[in-house]
Amino acid sequence: MPSTRDRALAAAVRLVGEQGVRALTHARVDAAAALPRGSTSNWFRTRDALVAGVVAWIADQERGDLTEGLARVSTVDDLVDAIATLLEDATGRHAARTRARYALFLETTATPNRQPSLRVERSRFETQVRDIMLSLRATDPELATTTLFAVSAGLIVNRLTIAPDAPIRPAIELVIGAMFPGQ
Repeated sequence: MPSTRDRALAAAVRLVGEQGVRALTHARVDAAAALPRGSTSNWFRTRDALVAGVVAWIADQERGDLTEGLARVSTVDDLVDAIATLLEDATGRHAARTRARYALFLETTATPNRQPSLRVERSRFETQVRDIMLSLRATDPELATTTLFAVSAGLIVNRLTIAPDAPIRPAIELVIGAMFPGQ
């Protein structure tokens, strides 16, 4: 059984992912999580604290997905499979979480003090992917990592907004193939 805190965070992510950032209030989170009034504010005293908690929770969930997805990567084909699966999940079964992440990213651009935590989280993801690029001997691991993140973000936005059935794998094969010529 998830803790009260985890129930609140999961509900907050659903609210933001389905209704937008304006839906993120302590009272709405309590209601969505079926918690007594005031429960969410016990964990997160201010809205800023709630936003920070949600951002960290999303990052933890996504880091777990990334770690699990990359654990079996030992070839370039494995990398294509892993990234395609991760992006399909991000725009399918985890679409609300992904929409919440993007909404919160945009929300926090107006609040510079929140940006450092987002950069730290992004850096952790990049390190995991860069390590894979290094182990598979990408031509330029740094550029490969940056490019893969940019293309992935574009594919995610495309699928979440205008083309929910757009194929992911062909684009990922093309991009990763360019990173590993001759493999």
